[in-house]
Amino acid sequence: MCLDETSRQLLGEVRPPLPAAPGRPARHDPEYARGGVVNLFVATEPLRGWRTVLVSDQRTRLDLARCMAELVDVHYPAAEKIVLVLDQLNTHSPASLYAAFSPAEAKRLADKLELHHTPSTAAGSTWPSSS
Repeated sequence: MCLDETSRQLLGEVRPPLPAAPGRPARHDPEYARGGVVNLFVATEPLRGWRTVLVSDQRTRLDLARCMAELVDVHYPAAEKIVLVLDQLNTHSPASLYAAFSPAEAKRLADKLELHHTPSTAAGSTWPSSS
């Protein structure tokens, strides 16, 4: 499985769009209403062609922990181990589980997750040279 997050601005219509009619295309007013920003946690299982999106108001380690708990308890309750690929963000660790849940619950969740991080492109990494 792969897990990452992104922020998105919420936009709404100011005036309802007009549907297409014979000889006239659909019309949309370019003015829009701002509705704030949300965080999307996107988990995918590419080999199965499956994904889920979890929405939160912010991107904290507590939000990530709730996302991981949902993967374990809702989407894969029978799995012995969930291999999860994440980027190098500082919240992408078992510490997030311990910040959000009791020690016993955090350990239960952590024991079901096998975390792998993508390579870092920071100085000193083993990323292949483009030359």
